[in-house]
Amino acid sequence: MSRPDGRAPDALRDVTFRRNWTEHPEGSVLVEFGQTRVLCTASVSDGVPRWRRGSGQGGWVTAEYSMLPRATHTRGDRESIKGKIGGRTHEISRLIGRSLRACVDLKALGDHTITLDCDVLQADGGTRTAAITGAYVALQDAITWIGTQKKVRRPENVLKRSVAAVSVGIIAGQARLDLCYKEDVTAEVDMNVVCTGDGEFVEVQGTGEDNVFDRAALDAMLDLAAKGCKDLTGMQVKALLS
Repeated sequence: MSRPDGRAPDALRDVTFRRNWTEHPEGSVLVEFGQTRVLCTASVSDGVPRWRRGSGQGGWVTAEYSMLPRATHTRGDRESIKGKIGGRTHEISRLIGRSLRACVDLKALGDHTITLDCDVLQADGGTRTAAITGAYVALQDAITWIGTQKKVRRPENVLKRSVAAVSVGIIAGQARLDLCYKEDVTAEVDMNVVCTGDGEFVEVQGTGEDNVFDRAALDAMLDLAAKGCKDLTGMQVKALLS
């Protein structure tokens, strides 16, 4: 069965990373997964949240996710206008934060906080996985900046590993990698997978949207996701070397 954009079931969309896309943050990346575009910025600040002070556990990495009002087909109100942050936004922000903390030795980071802001400029499926994959590149640039500013004693110890993320799903009985919006809304099963650069799993979020799924389908999706994350890791390395 053909996909909306003609890709093979195990193919990623075209992925690009544009580093230093904005001037002021310590790290910034515009990441594109097909028509999905997310601006990821990494900001370094001195000190840690109040609840973490004096704990001896080191620094902190956190994330905030948002979508521009016209990132989708119809305009959505800004959550600041509504007066509260939606549950989906909270969930995705926490996911990005957890995923990026898996990269960092917080004790080696010292008394610093890195905030990853992931703003969706245009959405066509997979915004959270694109945000994680792009935020890692911004995070590494921010940690490089910390080293050049001599803010920590051993900057080479701060970053432990890389992470990337990708969506997978079952559409019409077929396992597919990196779903676009047209696939996402018709998926029988939808899953988001976060992997390290060594192929270990950080988080797996899977839901039977319109059907249940068996172990064979789960294994097929995880195999696709592991392949996709490996390919994305190579793209991250290439982007960081450019």
